[in-house]
Amino acid sequence: MPRAGLDAAAVTQAAAEIADRHGLEAVTLASVAQKLGIRSPSLYNHVDGLPGLRNRLAVYSLRLLQSKLEAAAGDLTGDAALLAYSRAYVDFAHLHPGLYESTLRAPDPQDMELQKAGHEMVELIVGLLNGRGLDEEEQTHAVRGLRSILHGFCSLEQKGAFGLPTSLEDSLRYILHAYLQGLPTKPD
Repeated sequence: MPRAGLDAAAVTQAAAEIADRHGLEAVTLASVAQKLGIRSPSLYNHVDGLPGLRNRLAVYSLRLLQSKLEAAAGDLTGDAALLAYSRAYVDFAHLHPGLYESTLRAPDPQDMELQKAGHEMVELIVGLLNGRGLDEEEQTHAVRGLRSILHGFCSLEQKGAFGLPTSLEDSLRYILHAYLQGLPTKPD
């Protein structure tokens, strides 16, 4: 019998807390069950094993990240929106390292909710790139480029690889301005 008050959302929240505190690999059925004060088999009432838990965590993470990115971009347009988006992305990775890690893997093709969350993330960036007149292939390249820059920056920052006294904020802004200036802008 499921414990009163325990549902899939509570299980996901417990997994999120473990991921951010100890890393994504620390999210196991045993660690989540221990955090919730239950036995591991009880989790099967709420998630489809560890793969199901990891997929739920990825969806949760993508949706949380998307809400932060949308709020940052707000009513901004053009490069200002992309710069605000980028700053929010880096902040999210810094504040939620485990959740950020769960957003990085390619969505399971069988998990429609995860597919949808991943697609919505891409569409957000594509929407911010509107106005540059990029065709679909160019949009794909631009999205991959921005994502690569941001992930590389986040990854290096998390590993403590930026040891010089130069401002990280200034470096991020410099890199993004250079990238955005390199993107083509064509009339619609």
